[in-house]
Amino acid sequence: MVKRIIAAAAFMLLAGAAWAQEEIPAPAADTEQVLIVGQRPGPGLWKVSKGEHVMYIFGDYAPLPIKMDWRSQEVESIIAKSQEYLPKPSFGISVGLWGGLKMLPYAVGFKNNPDGAKLVDVLPAETYDRWQVLKAKYIGKDSGIERERPMFVAETLYAQGLEKNGLTLRTDVYAKLDKLVKQYKVKITSSSAEVELENPGQAIKAFNNSPGSDTACFAKTVERLETDIDAMRVRANAWAVGDMSKIATLSFADRDEACKNAVFENDAFKSNEKLRQAEQNMRKAWLENAEHALEANNTTFAVLSLRHLFGSTGYLADLQAKGYKVEAPE
Repeated sequence: MVKRIIAAAAFMLLAGAAWAQEEIPAPAADTEQVLIVGQRPGPGLWKVSKGEHVMYIFGDYAPLPIKMDWRSQEVESIIAKSQEYLPKPSFGISVGLWGGLKMLPYAVGFKNNPDGAKLVDVLPAETYDRWQVLKAKYIGKDSGIERERPMFVAETLYAQGLEKNGLTLRTDVYAKLDKLVKQYKVKITSSSAEVELENPGQAIKAFNNSPGSDTACFAKTVERLETDIDAMRVRANAWAVGDMSKIATLSFADRDEACKNAVFENDAFKSNEKLRQAEQNMRKAWLENAEHALEANNTTFAVLSLRHLFGSTGYLADLQAKGYKVEAPE
């Protein structure tokens, strides 16, 4: 029971709302109604090198077509000869057994709005009306969801909306990569950032009793489902077939930031500097591990979210600035 509460709290507070999505908006003029199915290779590999030492980087992405089966012979051949594997940076919350026990009294109703409020009470009228249309389309009759906080409803609505349009965030790509790494017995070096909540019971109590700052996250989710479904198909199809000309022109979404702020601006967590620095620490850890791997190994295989590979603020820009040669797939 304690483990379930800890896992639920960790997911709901941060993983679900803050870093769950990897959407990248495409130009509105590019629309596709047909989603690619069958076995697909995904994009080619980015290559970072220093002399004879090479690191190949796979760009992970979601959402993808539900009926797509990912497999890349190129990726498998690189993993087979690699000495080290760097997974995507990851985030975790630690509360300890005693902290988990203290959490239990405040876990009931965790997802609900304070003081029994409903969505109609906390959302702007115009946003609520648009929600009712999407709820009927993607969720159906569910009176209980009307009592949940906007940030949690947004995640449910988004997942259901994607599924009804042939897309999913729960792809099996990462699981297949992990299976290959274990099959070829490649050393795994994690770039994780773990934050310990010093008083988890107090944090959950404060969260339960404070209104959320999550209407922007909800509004961005509604807007995305109203206007961006065709662009999502463009992005998913481009990734599936490795269309780099299309992938390279994409810019990044602002829904992620709005939903992250829904957590960080809540009274329970906005003063926790460790949480605010988690993303920066993950980046630092991955880059340090990448440099060490490039020094020690002939071949390294790594994974980054697609959004971390592009532009002047991407991880690869940091490596390039340090003198490493960076080559994008053609």
